[in-house]
Amino acid sequence: MAASDEISSHQLSEGAEEIGDPPRVIGHSTNFVGLPTDFLASCDFNAEPCPVHIFGLREMNPKLFEMLGLAGSIAEAGEAFDNYMKAMFGLEPEQQRDPVRIGAAARRYRSSYLDLIRGWAFDSNGAEGAVLKGWVESRFGIFPTYHKEPICRISTGAWTAYIEEKMASRFHNNSIYTQLDLLYEFCQWAAPQLHPGITHLTLFRGINSFAEHRIAQSIDKTHVVMRLNNLVSFSRERDVASCFGDMILSVEVPLQKLVFFNTLLPMHALKGESEYLVVGGDYLVQTSVM
Repeated sequence: MAASDEISSHQLSEGAEEIGDPPRVIGHSTNFVGLPTDFLASCDFNAEPCPVHIFGLREMNPKLFEMLGLAGSIAEAGEAFDNYMKAMFGLEPEQQRDPVRIGAAARRYRSSYLDLIRGWAFDSNGAEGAVLKGWVESRFGIFPTYHKEPICRISTGAWTAYIEEKMASRFHNNSIYTQLDLLYEFCQWAAPQLHPGITHLTLFRGINSFAEHRIAQSIDKTHVVMRLNNLVSFSRERDVASCFGDMILSVEVPLQKLVFFNTLLPMHALKGESEYLVVGGDYLVQTSVM
């Protein structure tokens, strides 16, 4: 069936929450990137993005970026990044998964950013997804809007359940947020190498309803401003996105909002779906029906 250029007003409103005027608070007043959160999460930023870096991360890891600069290809850079992370955080399989007895004590399981990506691929609303959304909240200041159910206010049970999962001790060891900081900065180093002269990528997301998405503004029959979750998956391939729903969201994503993408590392759980992990907020979205 050919894609339709229009989505009915009933489809737009079914399950979608109108934010209203003025919109609810989108996040914290402070973050780790030195930009106002409201601006970072806005359509204005998406239209004219500026560089985004996590405070001090590159300065504290100069050897990593020296190694990346010497790499002859993105594949070599990915291997260098993988080796650096293994050395810094003890992520070799025998170190991470097999407890080593020291006297009567067992070494604690070492959390890995790759485990979070695997968990996200299986269920973005699982415990690993909560940790990833918590990292975005911490570093970029943007609140999640959905975790298992819509999160409308911080006083709700949905918010409490999210907080409990994002702070669970299972994944909060081995400097897991620092691992994700390094992953983001590596992504920011690699994206311009792969897309020289390009500021935005056209990405697609398939959905079956608007239950997880808040409509901030309806512009016309095919365009809305949508408040996306603070971390959200897209695909570079429209056909792949159509496998996940009969409604397709198309967005222009600035490179600065890419957290991870399928060609960044040689082996990972998102390889087969051309998947991109993107920092959310308000986006101008083009909608269509398959």
